[in-house]
Amino acid sequence: MSLSNHQEEVILDILGLAHQYNFIELEAAISDYLKEILNTKNVCTIFDAARLYNLEFLIKFCYEFMDKHAMEIMEHESFLQLSSSALLDLLTRDSFYASEINIFLSVHSWVKANPHVKADDILSQVRLSLISISDLLSVVRPTGLISPDAILDAIAINTQTRNLHLRHRGFLLLDENVVHPRYGAQVLQGEMCSYLLNGDTENYDIEKGYTRHTITDNLENCILIKLGSQCIINHMKMLLWDRDERSYSYYIEVSMDEKDWVKVIDHSQYFCRSWQYLYFKPQVVLYIRIVGTNNTVNKVFHLVNFEAYYIHHNEKLVNGFIAPTNNIATIERSACVTEGVSRSRNTLLNGDFQTYDWDRGYTCHQLNSGCIQVQLGQPYMIDSMRLLLWDLDNRSYCYYIQVSGNSKTWETVVDNSKELRQSWQTLRFSPRPVVFIRIVGTHNTANEVFHCVHFECPAQISEAKSPGSQKTKEAIRDTEDLTVNHQIPQPSLSEASNEAVNTDRENDRSIENLDCSLEEGSP
Repeated sequence: MSLSNHQEEVILDILGLAHQYNFIELEAAISDYLKEILNTKNVCTIFDAARLYNLEFLIKFCYEFMDKHAMEIMEHESFLQLSSSALLDLLTRDSFYASEINIFLSVHSWVKANPHVKADDILSQVRLSLISISDLLSVVRPTGLISPDAILDAIAINTQTRNLHLRHRGFLLLDENVVHPRYGAQVLQGEMCSYLLNGDTENYDIEKGYTRHTITDNLENCILIKLGSQCIINHMKMLLWDRDERSYSYYIEVSMDEKDWVKVIDHSQYFCRSWQYLYFKPQVVLYIRIVGTNNTVNKVFHLVNFEAYYIHHNEKLVNGFIAPTNNIATIERSACVTEGVSRSRNTLLNGDFQTYDWDRGYTCHQLNSGCIQVQLGQPYMIDSMRLLLWDLDNRSYCYYIQVSGNSKTWETVVDNSKELRQSWQTLRFSPRPVVFIRIVGTHNTANEVFHCVHFECPAQISEAKSPGSQKTKEAIRDTEDLTVNHQIPQPSLSEASNEAVNTDRENDRSIENLDCSLEEGSP
């Protein structure tokens, strides 16, 4: 049966029969077809039918369409045929965006077209406090739909309540970057502002490719963005200039009128670097103000790219900070190793906890000198960590771990300085905002160097322990049984260069022999 040969009324009748007799596949097929033909003329009829038959997927699709085309839908005659319950649901949505006076006038037309329907609940969803005082008096009052007391209350709220506390409406564009020139966004303030919204996150250096402002206590020194229209957002993503190891501090505020501001992100007391992934409660926004408060190199705040979205996400927020469930100590999440010796700078964070030996695959520091330090891209609410101590023989280590938000004030969260520890370490502590993690080795039963193969936070406890680690231990036990005087080469800090290990050729041959036995004995 071809649905395109039938009128919409017939298709909706067939949908009703499919629902009545529980023909699930037919019901789904008709719903998909209705999605394809949805337009401003038929959406109200289809929306009512979808609600009647409780077709959640089709209802959601209609909501999204109506949010984007609110004004056109209210102007069409089919709007007057909406059921009262459907209209009520529509008006409760913050994302059903049109000027409130136009919404009132459309509701007024609906009330006149449906004189036998009690409209008190529907009228209560018109946000009178968003209508100007002149329109309340000259347009709303003469209709007689709203009582004089309600109009006076709306005027009082309009004049006495902070703008950000009003229930604004705004466009909701799911997964769309609304801070983009195609949506009319523009940078109103900031030096070299043409770079910020051009989408280029590759071609920037010390001289170009970023927008900046001087860091002072004056709020006029900031980066200010105006959206093309007021939008609902709950996520921002931005790239701090990261061609060296500097860090920045900042906060972000949003506003509807450029007078009354609400702070949605406050990283002013924390050091941040590179890409920032920011989440907050949904806000209706017209202006965004990014204020840099610190640069560890100079007094200028540099921002390469900025984006804002409304997205569906599972990030948990605690006191304004993300409490992650996935490992955020990764290169992809802007983390880096700032102290410690290894053949590759970020070996500790590359996620490889199976490929390591006596020569490579770990990060180390000399006991009683230095540490291993990791910097996360931004502050996260952390309550656990997991690390793998080098474990290719029976040695044990002692260590402690400190955390900080700005590398100045430190607090100890783990103290194993008097306990011998081996291999995998899963560590838990009370949650707190963390940017820097400092791992300090205090003892090694084999030599004077502390070695760490892998680090993650929060602890990914679902992952199995390193198979390579277990295979190596079994192979070492076999080797000890077969050789009496064989010495397993020990890791040592290079005395001649910044390389992690300086192993002579004889030890290299021993390692190669051991590697072969591991491969032959692996399961």
